[in-house]
Amino acid sequence: MKSVNINPTPIFSRRQFVAACAGVPFLGKFTFDEPFTYSVAGKINVADLGHTLIHEHVLVDFIGADKVTPDRWDHDEVINKVLPYLLEIKERGIKSLVECTPAYLGRDVLLLQKLSKKSGLNVLTNTGYYGASDNKYLPRFAFTETAEQLSKRWINEFRNGIDGTNIKPGFIKTSVNAGQLSELHQKLIRAAALTHLQTGLTICSHTGPALPAAQEIEILQKNGVSPSAFVWVHASGSNEDFEKIAKSGCWVSLDGVNEDNVEKIATLILFLKAKGFIKQILLSHDAGWYKPGEPNGGTFRGYTTISDKLLPLLKQKGFSEFDTKQVMLTNPANAFTIRIRKSNA
Repeated sequence: MKSVNINPTPIFSRRQFVAACAGVPFLGKFTFDEPFTYSVAGKINVADLGHTLIHEHVLVDFIGADKVTPDRWDHDEVINKVLPYLLEIKERGIKSLVECTPAYLGRDVLLLQKLSKKSGLNVLTNTGYYGASDNKYLPRFAFTETAEQLSKRWINEFRNGIDGTNIKPGFIKTSVNAGQLSELHQKLIRAAALTHLQTGLTICSHTGPALPAAQEIEILQKNGVSPSAFVWVHASGSNEDFEKIAKSGCWVSLDGVNEDNVEKIATLILFLKAKGFIKQILLSHDAGWYKPGEPNGGTFRGYTTISDKLLPLLKQKGFSEFDTKQVMLTNPANAFTIRIRKSNA
């Protein structure tokens, strides 16, 4: 099966594409600011994101929130390991990578900035905290502070930069366990809601099954946030689960693509398209990553399966070029546009 070299030229003109992402008709003249997000290089028009992988990792350190520190890795060593994989996807027409490693799990915005400059890719980083894995990666204060206090920390990163830099997050990354939401994880989602209402940052929550996804969406709506501001990360379940959650208007993130599941993912994508949800699908690999403490950073899984395997398979099954641009170009731009999306509930 041959690799798909994604054409980075949008199906729309630049202004038509911006208007489409904003959900307004193109009238030939704009009287509002064009949709934007933040990459590690600064403010960027979402029309310039191009074809985007929406959930990947460069480096992840699983040592725990109380032990993680940037001196556990060397920038030059990480760059030597990771850069070839970034150049590999650039050759395939990918223009942007959303890096989902959160604080206290190895987020290093200066490293990402260096990799962005060397690769020529747009790289987005995040604010927020990771509650899954039974809270191993939460800082101690996250257990005692209120949702309001946590949100102030995340809002501060958006307004003033991360870790003393001028680098701003392009989205919120949080996470919950797979079952019923604990009180602590409910608090994380409330904090994300409060942050969204002040910043317009999209909420990407490591979730998995439909049960916690539905509970997260309910919390967001009760706090005035539309499900369209929520990305159901690692979405999983039955076709009925997908249809039920997608009806809320949230983003459905099929971000675990690998060589073993391309047929399953392709079938699911076609199901979602048939049900009218193609404008909510996001695709990625959840791949990488450099592992501090392992020789040469450990085994690294690249980011090419979507280009080399999944998209050719979808094309064989009748997926059009327009469909491909919808999920790889238009959807990521719309999902990661920074704008406040209030609930009608």
